[in-house]
This record gives sequence, structure tokens and C-alpha cells, in this order.
Amino acid sequence: MSCQYLLLLLLGVVASAVEVQRPRGVPISKRQFYEEGRPFTCLDGSRTIPFDRVNDDYCDCQDGSDEPGTAACPNGSFHCTNAGYRPAFIPSSRINDGICDCCDTTDEYNSGAACQNTCRELGRKEKESLQKLAEIAKEGFLLKQQLIQEAKKGLEDKKAKLAEVQASKKDLEVRVEALRTVKETAEQPEKEAKERHLKAWEDEKAVIRMKKEKARMAEAFLELDDDGDNLVSVNELLSHAELDPDSDGSFTEAEAQGLLGGVDKADVEAFELVWSNLKEKYISEASTDSPAPVETPPEEPGDSVSDNDSEPYLDDDIPEEAEDDDEEDDDDEDPEERDYKSPPTTRTQENKDRDDEGAMPPYDQETQNLIDAAQKARDEFDEAEKALREVDDQFRNLEKEISFDFGPSAEFAYLYSQCYELTTSEYIYRLCPFHRVSQKSKFGGSETNLGTWGKWAGPENDIYSVMKYEHGTGCWQGPNRSTTVKLSCGKETVVTSTSEPSRCEYLMEFTSPAICQEPPSLDSGHGHEEL
Repeated sequence: MSCQYLLLLLLGVVASAVEVQRPRGVPISKRQFYEEGRPFTCLDGSRTIPFDRVNDDYCDCQDGSDEPGTAACPNGSFHCTNAGYRPAFIPSSRINDGICDCCDTTDEYNSGAACQNTCRELGRKEKESLQKLAEIAKEGFLLKQQLIQEAKKGLEDKKAKLAEVQASKKDLEVRVEALRTVKETAEQPEKEAKERHLKAWEDEKAVIRMKKEKARMAEAFLELDDDGDNLVSVNELLSHAELDPDSDGSFTEAEAQGLLGGVDKADVEAFELVWSNLKEKYISEASTDSPAPVETPPEEPGDSVSDNDSEPYLDDDIPEEAEDDDEEDDDDEDPEERDYKSPPTTRTQENKDRDDEGAMPPYDQETQNLIDAAQKARDEFDEAEKALREVDDQFRNLEKEISFDFGPSAEFAYLYSQCYELTTSEYIYRLCPFHRVSQKSKFGGSETNLGTWGKWAGPENDIYSVMKYEHGTGCWQGPNRSTTVKLSCGKETVVTSTSEPSRCEYLMEFTSPAICQEPPSLDSGHGHEEL
């Protein structure tokens, strides 16, 4: 409620009654249209009638203006003078209906209703209420002046802090660039030393792999040379079915000869040249002699035991479904393929060789010193860069706060870093002015965003009376949540109520001294102009 409106009400309540002669039901603002002794023209201009037909209980004018004091016109209205209280209009249909609508009883002049004039008492109560509101406005306005002074001082402090942070930011920017150069300078010899160390290790591993590969080739040559004539023949290759190039189950002499480079026999030197054709598929005889890593259930009870030589399998230990599956697999298997099955492997020989090579040896002291120096430079650079980011964030936040619209005199600035809560039977509502509004169930669960700061959204002549928070959490098959915050004058800063007038659109009532206006003086000689 505006201070101007409070003043008008107070003036109306305290004014003395001055009776102005006019027909019953006519407000003083329209007295000039009802001049006794002269013809009356309907207020809509539709016709003119003799004045004695005004309030004659018969409706002559279409707008009902000829019967302001009777119930004759269905669209008429009756003016309650209500001396000592507020004047009012009521529908003419309520005139003389036995119910007292006007506190001065003037609407029941001919009904016989036992009405009492309560205008003075109502006026007294309203005066007391308005005086309390005026006192709140007065105290709130004084608090507002303090807020304005504090905001002014705060703004000066923030501007000084901004200049300080800006200087610190520039110093840090110079430091970061200097440390970047130091870091890059230290990282170059570190990179070169690491590359040298890695190359030496790769060369060493290559030598190790070459030696192992030659040893494996020599072992394979000896294993394949069944007759010990220092030659590996086509027939000797054919004894290793796993070498079949196309793995079709039929290893032919022509395929074996192709593996040997087109010859029938190869000595050690020739075998070394064709070893690449064999090594991927070749399985050492030594590996086939070792126990298979995967157990198979025995066909007969007691024929075999588990890996740790514990009790033998029994028929009862094998699930019936598993037995059936094994039988089906045997039926589907090609008889020719049953003669040879390659043992299961978990990794290639190349991977095994790489594992056997072990980890890269530690860096020599000279390389480690370069690494330590580069790491120290990186740490110092990272620390300075982190400090610069923090100062940069501080600088942006200060800039944002300094340029923020906190009202004509920055009276709302004190709200910026505050939050206010209101607890209802189900939810805890939280308003953080200029940031966001949220809702959380009292019984647990996550917080729901009811909107983030959007803008001041009051009417043109009072824009700072309404805050708008938008783009909150989306409703199921509906819009994003939003909140309108209506501000009213109060000595305290508090959320007084919340509601949801429309789906996903919330309304908050919020009191603050920052919205209070200077109350007008009550010392005025104006009277109640409707009396």
C-alpha cells in the first residue's frame, strides 16, 4: 500500500463531516448534474426528464442515473457517504433489502431494518491500523537511509578493492608469463633426456627380443628336425598340424613346401629366413607336454583328478545339463577335427616376451635432475596460474557487483550475499536475492530450482517492487519453474508467504526496509471531499 494512499485514507478518516445537499445516493463529485428545479439529463445523454422524476422509484434512464437512491434500475448504483469512514458504492439492488451495507445506514432508509451507524468506530479502527502502517513506513524509511549510506560506503570499498585486485592481477599475469618461460625452458632438456633414455631402453629391448627370437627359432628348428639331419623337411612340418596356413584341417605337402620358401628341405640359415612364416602358429612340443590349463570332466568315475590331485570327479558332481551339452557338442564335431585340438592360450608369444622384458630401468641421475628441475618449474607455474585464476574470479565478481542494479540509491545492495528461508508444512523455501530461489522437502530429497535471477519486473512507476526469477527446473511436461517476488515495506527483511498461483509459477511475498518510501505528513487541513 503506497504512502500517498495511506495519507488519503487518514485524511478521509479524520476529516469532519460537512453535509452538502444533493439527492440520496449521489456522490458529491456528481452533485452538479442533479440541480433541483431544473430538468435532469440522463448521464449517458439519452434523454431529459423533469427533476421530480429523480428517485421516484421508476427507471427512466437506460444507465439508471435517474434513480441513484432507489432500487428501480437494475444497473444503478448507490453512493454510501459513510461520514467518518470511507465512502463506497453498492449495487442499487441492495437498497432497502433489509441488510445494512452502508456503515451510515443510508441504504436502508425505508426497510425498517434495525441498523446502527458504525462509521465512526470503523474509522477509528482503520485510523489506528493506518497509523501503525505509517509508523512501520517511517521506521522502515529510516532504516533505508542507513542501508543507502552503508551501500555507498560499501561501493567505495569495493571500488578500492577492485583497484587493488586489478594491480595484483597484473603482477600475477607478469609472474605467470615469466614462470611459463622458465617451465618451457626446463621442459625442453627434460623431454630430450627422457627421449634418449626411452630410445636406449627400446634399443635394449629390441636386442633382447632379437636374442629371444633367435633362441626360439633355434629351439623350433631342433624340435622340427625329427631325424637330426640339421634340415627341416616338408614331411617334418606336416607333423605339426597347427601350421596349416588356411586352418582348414587339411595340411598338404604343397602348403608345407610354401612355408619353407618353395624347397623340400631347409638348413638353419634357410629356416631363419622362413621362420616368420611359422612363428605365429608354431607350438613348441615342450608346451604341449605341460598340463592343459583348462580341466575337462572325466568320462568315467575316477579316471582323472583335479589340478591339486584331490578327490576324483564323480558322476554326481557333473550337472545333468552340462552332460547333455557335452554330448551335443560331440555330435556336431567333425570326426577329422577330433584328432587335433590346439591348447588354449591366454596371450601371444610376443606379449609374453614383452612381459619378460620387465619395466623400464630408472633414469640416470643427470636425467632425474632435469626431470626434478622441470617438475619444480611446473609446480611453481601451476601455483601462480591457480592464484591468477582466483584473482581473476575475484575481479569479475567485484566488477559484476559494482555494476549491478541495486536500486536508485543501491538500497537493495545489502541483499546481494544473503539468503532468507520460509518453512511451510511440507517445504523449506529459500530466497537468495539476485541469485536464485529454491524449494526443498522437509522430509529429504534434492533441492528444486524455482528460478535464477532475471530482472526487476515491477510496473513502470515502481519497477523495484517486483523481482523475477526465471529458468528454474523444468516441470514434467510443463514449463520451467519461475518465481515472482513481491516486495513490501517492513522493518525486517523476511519472506512472509509463498504460493503457486499457476502450475510451476510461484509467488513470494517479501518485506524489506529498502522498499519503504518516506511517509507524507498528516498535518493537512483538507476535509473529506465526499461528505
